[in-house]
Amino acid sequence: MQVDRMTIHRDKQFLRQQAQENLQKHIHEVVPEEYQQCMVGMKHNLKHVLEIGEQATDPKIKLESRRIANDCYKYIMDLCTNAGVVTEALNFVSQLQPKIGNMQKQLDKKDKTEAEEKPEGEQQPTTTGIY
Repeated sequence: MQVDRMTIHRDKQFLRQQAQENLQKHIHEVVPEEYQQCMVGMKHNLKHVLEIGEQATDPKIKLESRRIANDCYKYIMDLCTNAGVVTEALNFVSQLQPKIGNMQKQLDKKDKTEAEEKPEGEQQPTTTGIY
């Protein structure tokens, strides 16, 4: 293909920027929203199971509702303890953003320099040596 190296460089830069923005959105918007929805759902399930257990007259149903309630408590605790890990990860990512930005600028600068150094008409040898 006869494509200008600067065009390729701009496309790569655009794709990197788009990927970084998508990741930021996922980390800061999607993950917390999904966490909140899961927590609300588990608490709703727990409340409903406890109500069933209280209203049941059959001992088997009472025992089963207690078992399910214990599972709900376990999942809620998992969500609570993992929330700390998520918060730490978000803080870590926020702290690394300036470093990542600097590294991205250096990489873009290197790519741009390499693209400018190679003449447009010069064909690059392939790894197989066919062309």
